[in-house]
Amino acid sequence: MESTLSLQNNLYPKVTPAGAFYAVSSSTHSASRILLANILQADVKEMITEERLMQWAGTDDRSTALSLLYRLQRLEFLYGEEQPSSKLVEVTAEGFQDILGQLSDNDRALLVDQDGFYFANIGFNHETAEEVANLASEARILIEKHSLLVKNNLNIYHNAMGICDPAGQSELTFFPLYVGDVKYILVIAGIPLLNSEAFVTLVRSLYVLTGEDIHWLKR
Repeated sequence: MESTLSLQNNLYPKVTPAGAFYAVSSSTHSASRILLANILQADVKEMITEERLMQWAGTDDRSTALSLLYRLQRLEFLYGEEQPSSKLVEVTAEGFQDILGQLSDNDRALLVDQDGFYFANIGFNHETAEEVANLASEARILIEKHSLLVKNNLNIYHNAMGICDPAGQSELTFFPLYVGDVKYILVIAGIPLLNSEAFVTLVRSLYVLTGEDIHWLKR
């Protein structure tokens, strides 16, 4: 199969919400995360070429890069489209608020930095937002502390932590997001709506905000 792979011309790489979530859901670097992260950082007007693909994948081997792209397509983490559709928001608190409102079914969400301070908020009053941000920071530490138990013993491959009602519906969920070497926490009140273009836009914008150049990360 690998020897027959070829790249279709004149397409723009499009990362799906699932692909964006996978890219930032762990601090562990992998070939798949490196490629997705570099595409998410790239100019949305850049068409995919073999040269760019190898650069984004961090390899000089054409076959390796094409095989990785094919695997991510099969996982529905990305695909090619004829017109660029993703966009960046202005990296301000107001710009992030526009996105956050689309990620919660009751329009309440926070973006929190790794020190427990929120820098974007919609739906929470200031005092509550400060307390929830502190809780989010502690939740992230707890998640990381017990990550091996959750993954290896319980066979749970997600790292979000939530508070649920008796019916199992999410009331408040903490999503650690790892952008380069910087950690954020996305806090969603109500039911998370991450399977959307708004989440991809959020991740793209976090890369801009972070300013982390992980373009040349190697496995």
